[in-house]
Amino acid sequence: MDVIVLGGGLMGSAAAFFLARRGLGVTLVERNRIGTGATVASFGNIRRTGRHLPQLPLAHRSLRLWGEAERLLGRDVEFRATGHLRLVFDADGLADMRRFAEEARPWGLELEELTPADIRARFPGVGPEAIAASFSPMDGSANPRLVSIAFADAARRLGARIVEEAEVGDVSRTGAGFAVTTSKGVLAADCLLNTAGAWGARIAARFGEPVPLTARGPQMGVTEPLPHRVLPVVGIWSRGERSGGYLRQVERGNIVFGGAAERVAVDLDPGHARADPGRLPHQLRQLVRLLPALARVAVIRTWSGCEGYVADMLPVMGPSATTPGLFHAFGFCGHGFQLGPGVGDVMAELVATGRTDTPLHDFRIDRFPPGAFSAG
Repeated sequence: MDVIVLGGGLMGSAAAFFLARRGLGVTLVERNRIGTGATVASFGNIRRTGRHLPQLPLAHRSLRLWGEAERLLGRDVEFRATGHLRLVFDADGLADMRRFAEEARPWGLELEELTPADIRARFPGVGPEAIAASFSPMDGSANPRLVSIAFADAARRLGARIVEEAEVGDVSRTGAGFAVTTSKGVLAADCLLNTAGAWGARIAARFGEPVPLTARGPQMGVTEPLPHRVLPVVGIWSRGERSGGYLRQVERGNIVFGGAAERVAVDLDPGHARADPGRLPHQLRQLVRLLPALARVAVIRTWSGCEGYVADMLPVMGPSATTPGLFHAFGFCGHGFQLGPGVGDVMAELVATGRTDTPLHDFRIDRFPPGAFSAG
């Protein structure tokens, strides 16, 4: 069986690797360079806290693969299980945290609740005004700039063909499978896997499967190096996009941060958002609640990207409802990085065998009313 994978971010490159590992013929097509879309704009968060509960089996599967990534790929992608600390600053946040912790327990996620004294003792200098926190010790972070390339290179070593800087034109079903016209030639395969991120709805719409997806760009940044003091990823339990925020300290000492700023609309042509320096002061005021030391450091770079957000904030993942041999995995709403290896593994299993034990029902593409939406 031959498979064309459209989209060379983390989902697509991981899928190409796991498909090739199963012995399938794979061609991975990327309009730019591997990993330069939503993946490279990602914060690099490996978290299960706060997820849609039926997503947790997929997140658990993915976490196991993160732990095996260096062995599987033959290189370090800087996965570090440093833990995920999420701070609470008000009563609403505390109620949300406790509710999620209780509901997530049957799904296999155990969160530790920390008191202010616990936070001060275990993570000095972090969240001095927090009234509580959740801690998930097995989660952590990885380097978004390394991981897609590592999966694609490993897939290539297994025989996959990687086609970069190839604009995609016509995509159609043929009598023998699928044909994809690109700026580098026409490709044919038995199956097609749509991992095109924010562009995924355009591919799905060609097969009569509309998805209410919008393209948005996050605002990310990184500071000058600081003495190393923050081990876990740190975030906020918050109901508002502008009052949230998250940060992590890399081994070189820089603080990478994001959140606490509304995501901006992105035109898919060309598909790049720009960070807005005018929004940085508000963002930093929120993040200083997590780490007061940020008030005295320089921000050396900001960036954005292009992520696909589905109206119900759940991804599209699974087989097509209209077209045999077509599969989708896109629209991960800004929280797909942790899921990436698991998505690739599950989709390879689904393409190769027609089934998977990881539940995908909530992510099916036919959950949307037919004819009600148009792709962005």
